[in-house]
Amino acid sequence: MAPRLTVYYIVEPPDYQVMACYLSASLREQFGDTVALVGYCPAAKIDLVHPEVKAVLAKLGCDLRTFEVEGRFTPAYPHGNKILATLEPRDTEFSCFMDSDVLCIKPNDVANIVMAGHVSLTPAASMGWGKQSAWDAIYAAADMDKPTDRVRLMKQKNKNDKMPYFSSGLFSFPEQYRTPEGKSFPQVWMEVAQVLDAKADVPSKRPYLDQMSLPLAIRKAGLDWNILPDVQHFILGGRVRGDPLPADRDVYTVHYRQWPVLKEIGLAGVAKQMLEKQAGLKKLALSDGEAVEKPVNPMKGLSPEEKRAAKEARLAAKSAKADDKVLKRAARAGRKRKTAAPAPVDAQQPAETAAPPVKKPARPKKSPPAQG
Repeated sequence: MAPRLTVYYIVEPPDYQVMACYLSASLREQFGDTVALVGYCPAAKIDLVHPEVKAVLAKLGCDLRTFEVEGRFTPAYPHGNKILATLEPRDTEFSCFMDSDVLCIKPNDVANIVMAGHVSLTPAASMGWGKQSAWDAIYAAADMDKPTDRVRLMKQKNKNDKMPYFSSGLFSFPEQYRTPEGKSFPQVWMEVAQVLDAKADVPSKRPYLDQMSLPLAIRKAGLDWNILPDVQHFILGGRVRGDPLPADRDVYTVHYRQWPVLKEIGLAGVAKQMLEKQAGLKKLALSDGEAVEKPVNPMKGLSPEEKRAAKEARLAAKSAKADDKVLKRAARAGRKRKTAAPAPVDAQQPAETAAPPVKKPARPKKSPPAQG
């Protein structure tokens, strides 16, 4: 049976090509062959994709494709690559975009993340780029009325629900849907994004244009939003960095943003196990043999004597830096003392009217402890 859903994501060197391999392996582990996989790389960078990455994606059944980036947004807008990839044609009933730094960690079903006539997604974690009043200019720029719906952002603490604002890190939509004018949802999204991008009074378009335009595009296309439970797109990091996953419910998919975040909650090993199981590879490696999911260890390959010398040099540099800070603070304090002016005479209290010093009452002597 042909898959109903294509999951697609960005495969861009250097970092996103690595994340895409772990994502691909996790999708195969948790969805099996019920989904088709497509990775998109900017056409200008396809020759930079590591051969091992290409081999892993091929083994996992991920079709690596290119898309054009140059001149599509002015000024350049790397976050807009997901809009451009969404515009690319796919032939399944639904498509689902996932950021490359997403990992599927529990067996899942396509029916859990798609809905006919809807874009399925989760509220954004927060909206730190502006106040709720910013939506007035945004909707006015697109010549649209503001919706009456309100949502609760994923990491929101106060009780006041917000204007609809969604994460673009994971969303699915009906691929074959068309408006009365014959436009697809991706085409409408691109149009709305470009309209907002051209308006000077729309704030924070870099890098938030994709997410601020998303709710407008959904309604303008004649679709509605289907709000997924957060367990289908559990955003890690930020204020909750290092916190364990909730124990009272099953999390299906995490959005980890950085590899150390995944490591802190014990899922880095899970990612590697899925890669080994699905692609037969314990780790991804560059041509020099270093693992690409973590930075190169500068101490690797040094003799014990060289390691001691390097450590001593680091400690000496750290000590010199601390001494330099002390000297700078002392110099600033000296300048302040020299430039401090005395208080005006008429502002000083005359000696004859000065309040006498208040003597503290003498403390009563403690009685010796009772003998017994």
